[in-house]
Amino acid sequence: MTEQSKGGRIRGSGSRRKKPTTRRRALTVAAWSAAGLVLVGGTGLGYVYFKLNGNIQGVDINAQLGTDRPENIDNGSLDILVLGSDSRSGDNSAYGRDEGGARSDTAMVVHVNEGHKTASVVSIPRDTLVERPQCTDAHGKAVPGEQRAMFNTAYEVGGPACAVKTVESMSGIRMDHYIEVDFTGFKKLIDELGGVKVTTSKAIQDKKSHLDLKPGTHTLTGEQSLGLVRTRKSVGDGSDLGRIQLQQAFMKAFINQVKSVGVFSNPKKLLDIADTATKAIKPDSELDSVTELMDFAKGLSGLGSEDVHMVTLPVTYDKRDPNRVVPLEAQTQQVWAALKADKPIPASATKDAATGQAEGVVK
Repeated sequence: MTEQSKGGRIRGSGSRRKKPTTRRRALTVAAWSAAGLVLVGGTGLGYVYFKLNGNIQGVDINAQLGTDRPENIDNGSLDILVLGSDSRSGDNSAYGRDEGGARSDTAMVVHVNEGHKTASVVSIPRDTLVERPQCTDAHGKAVPGEQRAMFNTAYEVGGPACAVKTVESMSGIRMDHYIEVDFTGFKKLIDELGGVKVTTSKAIQDKKSHLDLKPGTHTLTGEQSLGLVRTRKSVGDGSDLGRIQLQQAFMKAFINQVKSVGVFSNPKKLLDIADTATKAIKPDSELDSVTELMDFAKGLSGLGSEDVHMVTLPVTYDKRDPNRVVPLEAQTQQVWAALKADKPIPASATKDAATGQAEGVVK
């Protein structure tokens, strides 16, 4: 460990000062796809590194984060903020008009426990009203803080660093890494996997996400998968909370699919997926090379969907604006305290929280 890493940087080693064990980390489309780099490294093909390195476009947010951050907890666990950006620029323009900015459409704090045998994922609703701290954007400009700001505006006004700063302020937990996933890359990645199998208990018809599924088992294409994780109005109570439940169910199905297609034992499939995955993500500058991603991803194949516990940040509908939600203070503190202590999130933490009523629609 370098002195620089002690000083508050997001580290590329993928560990909290301890030597990483053979099993590692955690979840979400981007992180699981990065696991494909492991076997690629074992092929001995040097050109593969150059090819994949050229795909990776990292984002350096260390200077923007500064030193006023939660302390590192030296217990061998790991925390990552994973964002799905809703930018409509470039290839993503098919999903809406480009208005010159982007927000964090999906946000997950992924915590891998000390033994790297289990993980917890906390989804943060984008409509959550939070106290956004003062941030520094990519151009070095100060972005003032705001009371009752929607969570996803942190990314919009200050980029990745402000999103990380906001999560750290909310949770009191230092994020070790940041990974951003893009719409088009997500779609291509699913197609490279051969689709993802899900079972729906109800029909899902959503004109905005272009999704039309009857009850039953489906192998979703990339386009359909993207539609599912973006579906909102047609499921549950039509809130973002229902969409989060769909996203979490899809993530578990995704993990199972990675295992079922033999990604970790098929070098050709592995290379194809690694090529697509490295184009689909934008990691922090400590993960912007094949070597760093390989180190980060070494133990991902040891985690199955049954090892990952997913919850939504405990919230309730805001009394002043029913289209927004606010954290339930006591329950939210239980969630963050469990992650800090490297313990499972207790069931009591999500009791009486708003849910979105979409649980069980997708399995």
